[in-house]
Amino acid sequence: RKTAYDAKLAAIQKKYPPATVKDFANHIDYVVKLIGIDHAGISSDFDGGGGVDGWRNAGETFNVTLELVRRGYSEADAANILGGNWLRFLGRNLPS
Repeated sequence: RKTAYDAKLAAIQKKYPPATVKDFANHIDYVVKLIGIDHAGISSDFDGGGGVDGWRNAGETFNVTLELVRRGYSEADAANILGGNWLRFLGRNLPS
């Protein structure tokens, strides 16, 4: 089964190139337009393997930040997307 899985995965990877940071930022743009900047949030697979070229681990998060800035997101908006919105949500929804 593992051999069959690996063959299918290789075929998919050959047909579809890996997503890039720009592709990922396109998705962020879509989410922001759909639900608003105050509700968009991302995270990484902190130890690697996330599958996005340019953001393979938390050490490459700067690449996402840079792409957001290039697209015109303010420092505050980028900070909220990169974690501020999650922290605000958790602060309102955790028991005291």
